[in-house]
Amino acid sequence: MGKALFLKLKEALTSVLPVGIIVFVLALTPLVTLTVRELLVFGISALALIAGIGLFNLGADLAMTPMGQFIGEGLTKSKKAAILLLVSFLMGLLITIAEPDLAVLAEQVSSLMNGELLIVTVGLGVGLFLMMGVQKIVKRVDLTSLLLFFYLLLFTLSTMLFGAGKGDLLALSFDSGGVTTGPITVPFIMALGIGIALTVGGRRANENSFGLIALCSIGPIIAVLLLSIFSKGSLTYSVPDYSMDHIFEEGIWVTILETMLEVGKSLLLIVVFFLILQFLILKLPKKKLVAIGLGILFTFLGLVIFLAAVAVGFMPVGYKIGLDLSTYNQHYLVILSFIIGCVVVLAEPAVHVLNQQVESITNGEVTRRRMMIALSIGVGLSIGLSILRIIYGFSLLYYLIPGYLLSLGLSFFVPKLYTAIAFDSGGVASGPLTSSFILPMAIGACVALKGEAEVLSLGFGIVAMVAMTPLITIQILGFRAVLNQRARNKAAMRKILAEGDEQIIYFN
Repeated sequence: MGKALFLKLKEALTSVLPVGIIVFVLALTPLVTLTVRELLVFGISALALIAGIGLFNLGADLAMTPMGQFIGEGLTKSKKAAILLLVSFLMGLLITIAEPDLAVLAEQVSSLMNGELLIVTVGLGVGLFLMMGVQKIVKRVDLTSLLLFFYLLLFTLSTMLFGAGKGDLLALSFDSGGVTTGPITVPFIMALGIGIALTVGGRRANENSFGLIALCSIGPIIAVLLLSIFSKGSLTYSVPDYSMDHIFEEGIWVTILETMLEVGKSLLLIVVFFLILQFLILKLPKKKLVAIGLGILFTFLGLVIFLAAVAVGFMPVGYKIGLDLSTYNQHYLVILSFIIGCVVVLAEPAVHVLNQQVESITNGEVTRRRMMIALSIGVGLSIGLSILRIIYGFSLLYYLIPGYLLSLGLSFFVPKLYTAIAFDSGGVASGPLTSSFILPMAIGACVALKGEAEVLSLGFGIVAMVAMTPLITIQILGFRAVLNQRARNKAAMRKILAEGDEQIIYFN
């Protein structure tokens, strides 16, 4: 156990270090003005973040991933389709309520929309689409056709939103899909899909296990779009207080205790539901239950430390960087945003879980290193492009429509496995650091360049961009693999033909 924890902490160190170095280097330049206290708090928060990610990743390996796989296998073997679908819906709802990313987003838009209503709406969207995703695995339905249908529906609803005069809520709706698939949701849902797919079997069981995250990212967007279309009242949004002074006035211990209560309440719902399934259906041995219990404890500690660290140190510094850089030089902000995007994805806990499972399921065909490079480039581009949108002030649809058309178009030319992995990766890349460091940075830039009134339409949407660009970069990776395979096949055929003339056998 000690060795496993050490390896997880080592991984976390390499993930957080680049972000920390960028912030401290910026503090030494005239581009950003950070006080000694802000730097000290950020440094301590970065160390806490390393501990939090390390503990969480160990907890995910011990608890969240096995729980998902045991539930998927156990319910599929019971051959009770109705129970499988009902449990999938309820787990999707409960896990979403437990998702810290969503709580961070809901807190930042609390002046505009009731946070609890937003969380429940998103949870219902995830539950319904997880149920649909499970049915897709059991019935072996093609993922591409489902994605085409639901993205057409999604953009139809977007048009209706503009028709209702509420176009400013478009970015928030798409952000809701990105933040939903975070550190609690990803390990569980991916493992659930693997457990069901391997139990159902079939020639393409590994490929069939992917796609649940992709569908669970669409559900919340549709749910929040519907909520926005039919909601009444004026849109009044005010930027929350991101300053460290505000946090210290309330007390750091208050933030930590609130985080403990929030994470504890959320994880308790999942644990109670799992124990009910254990008693009625799963009947796992005591040894496995002890390992899962220990994993839940690590998950709890890791998430509390992680969320407290980002709230105290990363959110205020992210906002300050966006504010100061926009005032100093817009071009520097775009370049720096790309660099930050490339490295911030390294610190997302769920990304490591996804990359590990992808490498395992594909038997090393898609390595963790190649996945990370594709994700880093995608996230870097998304954040750089988002800052350009803030500078020039145009609609998010100018990115989303061509971006998703290209993504869906590529799905017809690359292996289905790459398409499923790409659409899953989009949801995973937009994790807690995106919503608690990158989003405040974009809001700070928007306040400095366009004023507080434009934050809702221009500041938000960055999470949606982070969720979209990996769809393109990872499918390009798959397209490259297809071209390489064709080149190898042609070379092999030329070699056979060249040798053929020398190997003619004459029969008398």
